Amino acid sequence: MMCGITGTPGTGKSMIGEELARRGYTVIHQAMTVGPYVTGEDEKRDVQVIDVDRWAAEFKPVDGFVEGHMAHYLPCDKIVVLRCRPDELKDRLRQRKYRKEKVRENAEAEALDVCLVETVEEFDPSAIFELDTTGRNAGYCADQVEAFYRGTIPAGFGNIDWSEFLEVT
Repeated sequence: MMCGITGTPGTGKSMIGEELARRGYTVIHQAMTVGPYVTGEDEKRDVQVIDVDRWAAEFKPVDGFVEGHMAHYLPCDKIVVLRCRPDELKDRLRQRKYRKEKVRENAEAEALDVCLVETVEEFDPSAIFELDTTGRNAGYCADQVEAFYRGTIPAGFGNIDWSEFLEVT
C-alpha cells in the first residue's frame, strides 16, 4: 500500500518522511523522482515546471510512503495532507531563506487550503487524513501518519480553517 504525504512547503513532509524511514518504512522523496519530468523554470515564482501528468503516469508505486507537495497527484491508496498555521509556516520558510514573495505565496496557499482542495478533488474522502503540524515535532506527527497508514485512526479532514491569516492588500 502506498501512502502519500502532501502539503504546502514547510509543513513538515521531509522531516516526517525521515522519521518514518528511521522506523524502517520505505519513503520516496518527490524531489528525487521529478528530475526527468522538469520541462522548464518559472523564474517569477522561483519554481521548476514539471510535467505532472507524465510523472504520475510513469511513477512506480511503492509499499510505503511518498512525500512531496505534489504527492496527491500520484496513485496513492491513502493520502495525508499536512497543515501548518500560516504564521508558523512563514517562520519556517524564512528560516530556510525563502524569498519574501515565496513566503507570502506559500502562506497564502496554506490559508486557502490549496493542497487539501487539490487532494479532495483526486481522492475518496475515506483515503484522506489531514494533520496539523503546528508546534508539533516529527515524532508525534509520524506517529499519527503511521497510525492512519495502519488503519488504527480514521480518515478525516475539513476541521482546519486558516482563512483568518489571509492578508488583505
